[in-house]
Amino acid sequence: MRFFDELNLESRTLGRSDYPAEFPLREVLVIAKHCAGGVILGFEQFQASAGTWKRDHEKEKKLKPEETVAFATPWNHLEAGILFALRLPVLIFREEGISGGVFDTGSTDVFVRKLPLGEPKKDELDGLKEVFLKWHAKVSTRYYRL
Repeated sequence: MRFFDELNLESRTLGRSDYPAEFPLREVLVIAKHCAGGVILGFEQFQASAGTWKRDHEKEKKLKPEETVAFATPWNHLEAGILFALRLPVLIFREEGISGGVFDTGSTDVFVRKLPLGEPKKDELDGLKEVFLKWHAKVSTRYYRL
């Protein structure tokens, strides 16, 4: 991540920078306890072209034949919950079409941002950098307070 490098931040990722000594969920907690902030990236992991929301409920809704729904990995929700419980500054990004859980507006005190598609335009990049700088200020405050 370009902004991570520019801000001299070290990313920690289960299975890339850190490898579990025990079960993965515990390792996520261990990693998070050693971090001063977190970033959740909601990339599409699964897509459904048929299904029913709230089956056998008064608000039941079936997907229309031309509709699809995309889902991010459930790990995003677990990781966000751990970061939230540890009171760490969190940034949440999602691909277009990703919703549910931490990706729903108002589900956390964090504004959920859309991941830019392709190479962002200058104004999008400037806005994204501003978001990272504000988050970085919170992360730095926490890091140096510890």
